[in-house]
Amino acid sequence: MPKKAKTAKESHAIATHLVLPNDTNTLGNLMGGQLLNWMDIISAISAHRHCNRIVVTASVNNVAFNYPIKLGDMVTLEAKVSRAFTSSMEVFIDVWVEDHRSGRKTKCNEAIYTFVAVDQIGAPIDVPELIPETEGEKKRYDSALRRKQLSLILSGKMKPDDATELKALFEDN
Repeated sequence: MPKKAKTAKESHAIATHLVLPNDTNTLGNLMGGQLLNWMDIISAISAHRHCNRIVVTASVNNVAFNYPIKLGDMVTLEAKVSRAFTSSMEVFIDVWVEDHRSGRKTKCNEAIYTFVAVDQIGAPIDVPELIPETEGEKKRYDSALRRKQLSLILSGKMKPDDATELKALFEDN
């Protein structure tokens, strides 16, 4: 029985953390590993909301540490499923930092995680289709297939000639 398609907003998850001394390195910046942990948790919640099943992290496709996060800053992570495939889901995470002195919010990091929905014995199971609604969601949805094809090529699971979406980028129109 096919699962009912869901919108990206149904998978939206938000978490806010205060950067404490135990979260920082000797320079007073949030340790990258702590941020990766927070991103993994919020993106897993988002993926779970999309499929209502157990999900496991399959890959971290991209992480960009663009801006240092300081001791005392408030960090808000927002995650949404950007595309669903057969049993996997790509989740895009935006990370915002709020300066505790000025209250100014700045996007400082982003990441793309891939999750697979599994049954009780760990076998992959089908997930609902994703319906993007906003322009931003549609852009991320469209580019997700190119990212997936590139990952499959790099891992040796797809031949470059079979990557139709990637080939289209390099063809003359």
